[in-house]
Amino acid sequence: MIKKFLTPLLVILLLSGSAMALEFSADTITTHKGTDKTKGKIYFKADRFRMDMESPQKVSMVTRMDKKIIWNIMHSERMYMEMPFDPKNKPMVEEKFEGEIERKHVGNETIDGHPTKKYLITYKFGNEKHQVYQWWATDINFPVKNSAIDGSWVQEYKNIKIGSQPNSLFEVPVGYQKFQFQMPGGMNFKTK
Repeated sequence: MIKKFLTPLLVILLLSGSAMALEFSADTITTHKGTDKTKGKIYFKADRFRMDMESPQKVSMVTRMDKKIIWNIMHSERMYMEMPFDPKNKPMVEEKFEGEIERKHVGNETIDGHPTKKYLITYKFGNEKHQVYQWWATDINFPVKNSAIDGSWVQEYKNIKIGSQPNSLFEVPVGYQKFQFQMPGGMNFKTK
């Protein structure tokens, strides 16, 4: 489940560069292999974002670039895990993202009411070249849809609402306990 969520998320982070200056919320739909759908909600501010998913219980991932941390929040357990955020993985603030080799305009479409330019993007991640499609909404300067070339996954944004997001969305809820998982010399679980 986590791998299915993280692969498109990595591409979203790489592709959503200029969207980072916006504040917005949107519904997300990630489809894997054409049938397996994951629905969620995303909230963005300039230096932080939050993704909420039901999998099967509500889970939130809050990334605080200002504090260089990520919180994975498990609401049903009223617990959270804290992980370091690597600044090298920070989304860029330009439309072109790190590692991009080529951006080819391949058409225009309307996606969820937004006029878009569809691009075929070739980028390098590590030592490997990858290609994805991106539908860039020209009215809001945001990638409303991203897709693997082979269709193995599709990430879509729906009901995009541009506007200020409350700071409370990007904090660990009051009363939640910190859960630590460490594996260097074996398995060690801690709660605080």
